[in-house]
Amino acid sequence: MTPCHPRPGQTPFGRKSAITVIGQDGEVEKEDIQYDRDDFTATTTNKQLNFLQHIMSLTAVNGRAAVVLPDNVLFEGGAGEKVRRKLLNEFDLHTILRLPTGIFYAGGVKANVLFFDKKPPRADGKPLTEETWVYDFRADQHFTLKQRPLPRAHLDDFVAAYRPGEPRSTRVESEDENGPFKKFGYEDLIARDKVNLDITWMKDPALDDADSGLSPEEIAEEIVRDLQSALIEFTAIARSLGGEVDVPEAEVE
Repeated sequence: MTPCHPRPGQTPFGRKSAITVIGQDGEVEKEDIQYDRDDFTATTTNKQLNFLQHIMSLTAVNGRAAVVLPDNVLFEGGAGEKVRRKLLNEFDLHTILRLPTGIFYAGGVKANVLFFDKKPPRADGKPLTEETWVYDFRADQHFTLKQRPLPRAHLDDFVAAYRPGEPRSTRVESEDENGPFKKFGYEDLIARDKVNLDITWMKDPALDDADSGLSPEEIAEEIVRDLQSALIEFTAIARSLGGEVDVPEAEVE
């Protein structure tokens, strides 16, 4: 697919868009940005969901996409459930990479990379997604933008498990039940409450083990990031209900 460069208002981590105009007379006029997209499955003010719908609408048949999105896109009900059902039925959502915190400038953001392909509809009418592989790169991973940035080498295990250029039938689940790579069939995914794709199974030793090797400062930073992430997620829910809420900006290093 042709690369898409998001304009302001299309970023998945943006705030609610509005245009403010101040004339020479000092009067202030503020107007929310509206859009008319009959190619969107769900009508919502959630920018993250609209960003995903925008990418889905741009992906041509036999095209491929990889999109970074925050956690709320995977579990939010209402419009979120509608979009996820369409993604599973009309696209092949074959892989989800759960990213750790501390790699974005927005503090506390918990994000994922969704990998999906657009294929022609099946003759039998069945969903295009048969199974989704989830790689949890979040548990027991701790990064900050400056003191402990994410090195490329840390993604080598995911790339090896993903097996680019090879049939997905050659992929192998982690032998350890607490391992990072698992697959989930369509029926299991669609049966989850609100088609929740925020799937977790790994335990983070740092949360249970006081001797995990993290310093008290790093543990404190982890707690702050978790609180910031929770605030972002609750804010997204409030906005989806029509509330006017801004998330205070903060950066943890």
